[in-house]
Amino acid sequence: MDLPTGEFRWLTVVSSEEQDGAQLLLEPNANPAAATYQRALYESGIPLTSFAVDNIEKEYQQLKALGVVFTQKPTEVGSANIAVFDETCGNFIQIYQA
Repeated sequence: MDLPTGEFRWLTVVSSEEQDGAQLLLEPNANPAAATYQRALYESGIPLTSFAVDNIEKEYQQLKALGVVFTQKPTEVGSANIAVFDETCGNFIQIYQA
């Protein structure tokens, strides 16, 4: 969905494999407090968000083949496996399989 909202746009994206699935809203980062928070998380190496996956090794290999740069390969942490990548807009994203 792509709707104009004044100076910015309301933009959501969905998986090409699941058009009626969850939508991810992409927000502008014009708020100074939000920009400071985002920068602090990134500089600390803390992921902004995390997504569950069914098969972390498969997702890792697929994303890596598409050129995604991972800062942490799939790693077992307790009863879960996690991996972290840089999404190139100033955020780290974590994927996990529990």
